[in-house]
Amino acid sequence: MSKQREFSELEIDRIIEMAWEDRTPFDAIKFQFGLLESEVKVLMKKELKFSSYKLWRKRVENCKTKHVATRVGGIDRFKCKLQRAISNNKISKR
Repeated sequence: MSKQREFSELEIDRIIEMAWEDRTPFDAIKFQFGLLESEVKVLMKKELKFSSYKLWRKRVENCKTKHVATRVGGIDRFKCKLQRAISNNKISKR
C-alpha cells in the first residue's frame, strides 16, 4: 500500500468525482493522487453514506472501463472532452 497522505476537501471531492465517472480508470486516480484502487475504496467508504458506497461498489464491479486491462480498444484517454474546464486537474492540463 502506498503512503497515505492528507487530502484537502477539494481533492477528496475530485477523487470521489473521478471514482464515480465510468470512463475514469483507477490508474488515472493513482496517477493524479497516488492512491491505489484499494485506497480509493477505503476513501469512498469513509466519505460516502453506506448506501451510496454500496451502489458505487456495484457500479464499479460491473464497469469494464474502470480497469485499463478490461477496456475496449477505442478508449485511450482518462477523461471526457468536457473535463478540460475542471480546475486543479493535472491530467487536463497536459
